[in-house]
Amino acid sequence: MIPYASAAEAEAALGRAMTWAEAAWYKYSVAMPDAWLHCHTTVILFVIYTITPLPLLILEQFAPSVILPYKLQPGVQVPLADSLRCYIEAACVFPIAVGFQLLSYPAAAKVLRTRMGLPLPSVRETVAQLVVYSLLEDYLSYWIHRLLHTQWGYEKIHRVHHEFTAPTGFAMSYSHWAENLLLSIPALAGPVIVPCHITTQWLWFSIRLIEGINIHSGYHFPFISPSKLIPFYGGAAYHDYHHYAGGRSQSNFAPLFTYCDYIYRTDK
Repeated sequence: MIPYASAAEAEAALGRAMTWAEAAWYKYSVAMPDAWLHCHTTVILFVIYTITPLPLLILEQFAPSVILPYKLQPGVQVPLADSLRCYIEAACVFPIAVGFQLLSYPAAAKVLRTRMGLPLPSVRETVAQLVVYSLLEDYLSYWIHRLLHTQWGYEKIHRVHHEFTAPTGFAMSYSHWAENLLLSIPALAGPVIVPCHITTQWLWFSIRLIEGINIHSGYHFPFISPSKLIPFYGGAAYHDYHHYAGGRSQSNFAPLFTYCDYIYRTDK
């Protein structure tokens, strides 16, 4: 909760006038407990997870001729019922996550040290933190993913996620509960090591979720793919091959950038 009784008091503490973004943030968060702001993360992710895969799903059902030329595995069609099953199973977790966040907030606040008030972070600070978070998350996720492809890890945990040899957007979160728990560690590592403002945290988790949905979409659109613009960016084609190989796969473990696969010779 912002510790200022008025906008004028906030500006006096800042020693300058608030930007339009800071003024909007002040109005939104001034009377809101920090625990509720913390829980916004789960609500935002739920909305993104619900909406982002829908355009491709709708086009598959009503305009397949438009979209199927870009499908990476055109011979495999994921039934609509299977996609909806993924969504329902994953969506059930979100209300539980909100409750857990509320109960664990005092401890989480000490670990994350997330800023909630003013000033808002600069664009430079936000971008720098997002780059650090992305590189760190990729490195840790790479090794956890390789561990999950050992015989024990695959048979006991990771095979659930690989039920889809041709993935779909909603399948991004379709995993064993232990896998979801393990892979949350790399995503949280950056904000724990380099604390940020809550708005940066929302942005980081949103970007990571959208990217996860994208690489599981099963489609590659060359005219809008970031793989041509961002060095070491894998994209949907890179991860789709990993699902295609399934339990036999010993390559393409990276979730976002491919530098670990390149260094450790597991890129294909």
